[in-house]
Amino acid sequence: MEAHWNRVYRQKGSNGVSWYQEKPTLSLAALDRFGARPTDALIDVGGGASSLVDHLLDRGWEDLSVLDLAQSSLDAARLRLGDRGEQIVWIRADITQWTPPRSYDVWHDRAVFHFLTEPAQRSAYKAALAQGLLPGGLVIMATFAPDGPEKCSGLPVVRYDAEGLQAEPGDSFELLEDWREEHVTPWGDRQAFVWCVFRKRS
Repeated sequence: MEAHWNRVYRQKGSNGVSWYQEKPTLSLAALDRFGARPTDALIDVGGGASSLVDHLLDRGWEDLSVLDLAQSSLDAARLRLGDRGEQIVWIRADITQWTPPRSYDVWHDRAVFHFLTEPAQRSAYKAALAQGLLPGGLVIMATFAPDGPEKCSGLPVVRYDAEGLQAEPGDSFELLEDWREEHVTPWGDRQAFVWCVFRKRS
């Protein structure tokens, strides 16, 4: 799987993949809306070459981590950020095989969870989430909606409505808000996403 994603990034570049966005507007808005602070520790799961950390650095965030399976995506982000990239903790790992070495205040996942098509994969992800997020911490998660694509980059996905995604984290998490997004790809196609924001119960 790592080879697959490295190939995708090398062939298409970080701004040629379907999920590319110049500015992560909804992610930033969710952080603002639910009281995330620049002093919080945030991990961007599957963040790869996303510009989220660029914008957070601009806002004064200091404790940022990016986890991705594809080393090529992390390399692209580090190259783009230059010296500022030294402030980021870069983690090359498979989220379904990763044990968080510390705890975070914010767990951000835009378009990773829907690739976990097997129950065992989702269980492993949720175990990492439960261990890696502090009580009171925020989860910001986006997946394809029921009318979204059935595949992404040649791989099958699980599509969720808001109710289905709400059921995934379990009783330890309180849903704060959900909404739909019509994401426009770099080539003009529209993709339906569902977003949920949770807070881990204390």
